[in-house]
Order: sequence, then structure tokens, then C-alpha cells
Amino acid sequence: MVIQIALDQTLLAHNHTKGLGSKCKDRREKGAWADCMTLFESTIFELNRTLNPTKKNCNEFDKQTWLSTALTNLETCIAGFKPYISNNVTKLISNSLAMHNNIVPRIQSYKLGFPTWVTRRDRKLLQASKLATANLVVAQDGSGDFKIIREALDATAKKTRSGRFVIHIKSGVYAEYLVIGTNLRNIMLVGDGMQSTIITGDRSYGNGFTIFNSATVAVMGDGFIARGITFRNTAGPQNKQAVALRVGSDHSVFHQCSFEGYQDTLFAHSQRQFYRECNIYAQGRTDPNQNTGIIIQYSRITASPDLKPVIASFLGRPWEQYSRTVVVESFIDSLISPVGWLQWDGNFALDTLFYAEYNNFGPGSLTSKRVKWKGYKIITNVDQISQFFVGNFIGGESWIPDASVPFTYGI
Repeated sequence: MVIQIALDQTLLAHNHTKGLGSKCKDRREKGAWADCMTLFESTIFELNRTLNPTKKNCNEFDKQTWLSTALTNLETCIAGFKPYISNNVTKLISNSLAMHNNIVPRIQSYKLGFPTWVTRRDRKLLQASKLATANLVVAQDGSGDFKIIREALDATAKKTRSGRFVIHIKSGVYAEYLVIGTNLRNIMLVGDGMQSTIITGDRSYGNGFTIFNSATVAVMGDGFIARGITFRNTAGPQNKQAVALRVGSDHSVFHQCSFEGYQDTLFAHSQRQFYRECNIYAQGRTDPNQNTGIIIQYSRITASPDLKPVIASFLGRPWEQYSRTVVVESFIDSLISPVGWLQWDGNFALDTLFYAEYNNFGPGSLTSKRVKWKGYKIITNVDQISQFFVGNFIGGESWIPDASVPFTYGI
């Protein structure tokens, strides 16, 4: 009942917001309005599938994820368009999250060491040294079906298809802005390696775009997979936030990919995402019942060569009231300040955030001088850290095996 009321209120808010576009004063405000329209449409979709799930074997963990996404969408909208958006809907969704949180199972099972939502075929596609077949090929030299990635995606949207649809993007630097919408499900983009296939742009907050819409590539269609591609934003540090990749795709997988930028390079906006053997160069939760956060495990946190002399870098800072980030068994280089973490706005969220470190190593991993915030934790107990493993935190065993990406579900 509460979710239905939230959906009804979201539909009303969406219709009301449609008429506000003409009142926007400048390019950024117009962009924030456009972001809200997109986010409302996504929220309506998430609430609808929570009420009437079409997925086989849908469970409470799925519903908690979709409700979390709906709330994240609205909070993103409010952040950019706050004077015009009511918070009644967010309260309703927050109440729904609280009710679902009491019945969501905390432990997920495993199958062959992978989340079960990664199919056997996807697992083979990701582990293959060479791509045997592709539905479409993009090549700048004219040797494929298209020279531009956008045209391949447009053609894909017009096709009647089922199952995984593979697009091979041959070597080259592609200066394009891509939006892989909710209608493009189960798309796989395969490059010729992160050094060879590069998608690049230079939109940024500094040159008039919203952070949400500054992304070189934005992915919203569920079941998205990328392998062997670099996603790049070249706006530079002087232009503030500039996103290389924004992801709101449930059950998305990124294998052997690179994300290059200077601030907000990778915008993991919502839904369940898995990254393996990726490079990220240079999280926000508004409700304690959202099953969201960023877990960094078995990774290397270091500077790119041009930033090596810089040491005043930090593991994170809280954008939202209940931001959650955990760094587990990773190498932390000397670029990270001894205090580890940075305030966002005075004392905002320092008591309600959850930042934690477990068994890391490297010159920047020493915790003796870390921040003394109430929300910061140094975890030493393996039972306590286990809730943040791939299986427990994102239900990985139900979907990652389909993508053929190796992963470790525990220590």
C-alpha cells in the first residue's frame, strides 16, 4: 500500500515537473530539470517493478535494491532542483525501505564461486581471450557494420532480440557521448583492450553541465556488461566534477576496463554493480535502510604518473547523510593522507556515515592517525567484515557468474 501511494505521488510530481522547464534561468538549471525528468521516469519504473515484478524468482533483496534506486533517483533530483521538488515521495519510499529491511536475508548463497545472476554464456564471453562472435561490429576504418558506437546502439534498439547482444568496438578513440537507456537491456560492449578502445568526452560541471549529465557514457539498461574499454573524461581538474562513466544498471559488470578523469570519474549511481580488474583514476546514501555503498576489495589505490608528487589525497568524503564506503585488503599508496578521509561540509554526516578499513597494506594504509569520527571504523573481526563481501552485499552469486568474471566472495 505504501509503495502504491509513493508511485501515485511520483506520477503527480513527474507531471508537475514537466511544466517547470520553461521557468529555468540558465543552462545548468535547465540541465537539472532534464535530469529530474529522467530520474522520475526511472523511479516510476523501479516502483512499478517492485509492485509487479516480472523477473523470475524475484526476492526481497531485489525489491530492496529497486526501492533504494528509486530513493537515490529522487535525492539526486532534489540535489539539483531542490526548490521545486517535494520530499513527500522520499518519505514514503524511506518507510517502505524500513519495512523491507526487516525481511531481507542477510546471507546470500553461492554457485561455482560466482553470483548466480551471471549466466554461463556471459561467463564464457568475459573469460574468452578472443571474441568469437559479435552481433554488430564498430570500426573507425569501415571494416565493421558501423563507424560510430551511437549508430550501433540505435540499430540495436530497433531490433527484435532476446538474450545477450554483443557489440564489438574495435581499436580507436571514439569521441562520443553515449546513453544506454532502460530499453537497451543485456547489452555487452567488448573492446580490444583498455589501451586500445577508448570512449572520450569533456563535459563537466565547470562548463555548465550537471554532474549527472556530464558523463561521457551513461548506462541505465539492466544487465549491461563491458570488457576491455577505457571510459574517459578529459575536462581536467580546473573544471570541477566531470564524470567518465555513470551507472544505474542493475546486474552490470565491468571487466578489465579503465575509468579516467580527475573528479567524480566513476559515478556508481545506483543498482548492483561489479568491477573486476579495472583501473579507476584520480557514494552517497540518504537513508540508513538503503542497501547501497561502495566496497573496494583486493584493489590498488595509487596515483597516475602525472599526479605522483601529490600526497594530499583522501579515500573519500560524505556527499550524503549515510554515505558508506569500505576498503578491504587493498594496497593503499602514499598519496593518501594519514588522516585517510575528508570532511565534505563541516561536521555534516560525520556521525551517521559508515567508513571502514579492514586489513589493508601499503604506505598509506596505517590507521594510527586516521580521523576520529563516530562513523569511521577500523574493522579487525572477519565476521564483522563478511557482510560487505560480494555475496552478502550485492547478492553477487545470483548474477555475476553469467558474466564470466572471476570473483572472490569472501576473504
